[in-house]
Amino acid sequence: MTMTVDALVAAARGRIRELSPAGYRAWTGHEHVLIDVREPAEYAAGHLPGAVNLPRGVLEFQIHAHPAMACVADSALSLRDRPLVLYCLSGGRSALAADSLGLLGFGKVYSLAGGLAAWRNAGLDVTME
Repeated sequence: MTMTVDALVAAARGRIRELSPAGYRAWTGHEHVLIDVREPAEYAAGHLPGAVNLPRGVLEFQIHAHPAMACVADSALSLRDRPLVLYCLSGGRSALAADSLGLLGFGKVYSLAGGLAAWRNAGLDVTME
């Protein structure tokens, strides 16, 4: 069976949880990791404050090795239970990435609906730090 990219993303969206930019902002103060799944050059051109860059192409291979994932405040916490919020430019790559991480056993994975474009359209801050 052949599938279009749009159909693949739509299927992933049916299996994941998405947060709107306003919904994500309500997470302020909650323990989570914000992951930008875009390429490094895209990340350098502007990203959400506090985001770490784990490109979609290597995400599954590097998720455990990244310092943001290894820094657990309590040794009793499981990394697979740590909330992850993923985003890209429009929400497609992050939906696919969230679906993939769910298959790998990560239980609290969210994708930012509409991605960075929706974030910017809502007038929210982007940083280049």
